[in-house]
Amino acid sequence: MDIRRALTPAELAAAESLFDGPAREEWSERFLAAPGHLMLIAYVDGVPAGMVSGIEMSHPDKGTEMCLYELSVDEGYRRRGIGRDLTRALAEEAKARGCYGMWVGVDTDNEAALATYDAAGARDEGVFSMRGWPLAP
Repeated sequence: MDIRRALTPAELAAAESLFDGPAREEWSERFLAAPGHLMLIAYVDGVPAGMVSGIEMSHPDKGTEMCLYELSVDEGYRRRGIGRDLTRALAEEAKARGCYGMWVGVDTDNEAALATYDAAGARDEGVFSMRGWPLAP
């Protein structure tokens, strides 16, 4: 397995089976151009097998932390440690960028994700509640 940072919209389009929907070129360009945005793709024999995206978040009194935005492993490649390795790679990149920590929000009943994050060294920091504001018409 080889984990590489995605640098072009073409790389994201080639890995779009790992996303919830199609990788739109304009959104891919915006993601890749934004400072602090990062997409790592795991390849097995040249095939995109998994991806993790991260977004740096900074605050004047806290510094910068990495948010693990999304993790996905193709069903045919699961249970091989790819998710764990992608998560660790993102944490290493966050550390190299000077982030003081990394976090992820995860549903409490998502056993596969919880096991992956635990295997990658995450610790439970308590109950997490998420609220959203739908802004699109």
